[in-house]
Amino acid sequence: MRISAVSGWVGGIDALEARVMNQRAGQAGPQTIDVPVLIVGGSLVGLSTSLFLGRLGVPHLLVERHAGTSIHPRGRGNNVRTMELFRVAGVEEAIHEAAATLSVNHGILQAPTLVGDAGEWLFKDIDPGGGLARFSPSAWCLCSQNDLEPVLLEHARSYGGDLRFSTELMSFDSDPTGVTAVVKSRETGEHTTIRADYLVAADGPRSPVREQLGIAQSGPGDLFHNVSLTFRSRRLADVVGDRHFIVCYLTDPEADGALLPVDNRENWVFHAPWHPEHGQSLEEFTDEWCTEHIRRAVGVPDLDVEITGKAPWHAAQRVASSYRSGRVFLAGDSAHEMSPTGAFGSNTGIQDAHNLAWKLAAVLDGWAGERLLDSYDAERRPVAEATSARAAARSAEHSHPGFAPPPGAGGGGPRQGILNVALGYRYPQGAVVGADPDVPVVPEGLDLSGGPGSRAPHLWVRRGDERISTLDLYERSLVLLSDAAEAPAWHEAALRIADELSLPLMSYRVGAGAQADLVPEDGVDWAERHGTGPGGAVLVRPDGFVAWRSPGPEADAEAVLREVLRTGLAVA
Repeated sequence: MRISAVSGWVGGIDALEARVMNQRAGQAGPQTIDVPVLIVGGSLVGLSTSLFLGRLGVPHLLVERHAGTSIHPRGRGNNVRTMELFRVAGVEEAIHEAAATLSVNHGILQAPTLVGDAGEWLFKDIDPGGGLARFSPSAWCLCSQNDLEPVLLEHARSYGGDLRFSTELMSFDSDPTGVTAVVKSRETGEHTTIRADYLVAADGPRSPVREQLGIAQSGPGDLFHNVSLTFRSRRLADVVGDRHFIVCYLTDPEADGALLPVDNRENWVFHAPWHPEHGQSLEEFTDEWCTEHIRRAVGVPDLDVEITGKAPWHAAQRVASSYRSGRVFLAGDSAHEMSPTGAFGSNTGIQDAHNLAWKLAAVLDGWAGERLLDSYDAERRPVAEATSARAAARSAEHSHPGFAPPPGAGGGGPRQGILNVALGYRYPQGAVVGADPDVPVVPEGLDLSGGPGSRAPHLWVRRGDERISTLDLYERSLVLLSDAAEAPAWHEAALRIADELSLPLMSYRVGAGAQADLVPEDGVDWAERHGTGPGGAVLVRPDGFVAWRSPGPEADAEAVLREVLRTGLAVA
């Protein structure tokens, strides 16, 4: 059942805009743009932030110094948790359409060359046997950044985002009530002043915003360096044959590198090791040298190779010491750098954006306290620290070209699974009530049993004539799940609290019978899957993480739920 108070949340966009304008009437000069959130950076994380804020009705402005979205095929691995977020945001189908070219590619191959059958699959299928369907309505998706960003851009604009490319942040000042920034159009040279309640810095690993704030970083630093070579080769597809890999690590000691398909036909990417620490300069990567290096790595001396682009990049392991400074937040590479193996960096950044978006929306709309925003750092920074260590370990496991890990590095054994990192991470501290503060952020195994601070379990349910995943319920409001047969008090308490406080809280009774709002398919015991018993309840946040759960009924359900909400939302 949908609580009527939620309609006030979804329809509250106009009210929020009016409130902001009324509060600031006369305070800003004619050349100043007033907006609740300013996003600096328009790559994957900045665009995702815009999309998520737009879905929640938060007016915002994004500036990006480049003229458009990425033109380089990189950052292609979108893990299952990221795809769940894009599913709820209504863009999953469009992303799969953009990714159709690589839909047949699976697995990672390691081989001395591509000639003959020598080589070993580090893994051949990312989801062997289709077992992931037990845990998620979504799946991994191989969509290169240059294909993904235009999808995010189109949908972010459709939700009202003001996204300005060729626009550079020149300066900013933060004060207790907001941020004043000056941006410049790189096309016209015009300067514009922006006054925002909050600034989200998604401006990359060399973040000028982070540098100005003086936020330090910790971690080993640079891990290795590569030069990404884009090239055309019509004959290479015949050499590859039916080995439709995501990436192939070619291990000739004199010509190692990583080969990635772009279209499985004639466009390819090759990551060649670069060793500036040994005095190797970028000028040495001539077209002739690159062509011969690729030929030797592949094992075909006369392979047709046409170099079409070169881009140096650096793999590093660093995490900012704080994700927040007053009214400014770091997200994505400005907050953390990690080895590209496993595509952890972009996925962690997109999930940063999702975590932050609902909290900004809650504070701006007045149903959460400002201290809720402190939980962004408390939750996301430990995830980045654990994930970056796992990414470096995976680079060692895969012998990524150019990476020579220090003795003893490797992260706890070869070829560990990554589903626990991608889907099973948790928040022991933050905007959760009843979480065990001593549990590891990334558990050894996959635990999706619905504990506070973990991603809520997925199960298929019927809502009237509609079949949905429980994960589809979590985006624009808090959600309370309770037992249709055993716990009417939880449902009634949620109704009263939502109505009294105009709180975006939806309450669903789960089970069978006339009272049930959600009916699990195939007789699945929803309470067992969520770690509760008869008469229990589970409160889920807008980002799909469990905020709190009760194993059974309470004598005063309303008082308990009020206190949980007050604590979790940082309401004084």
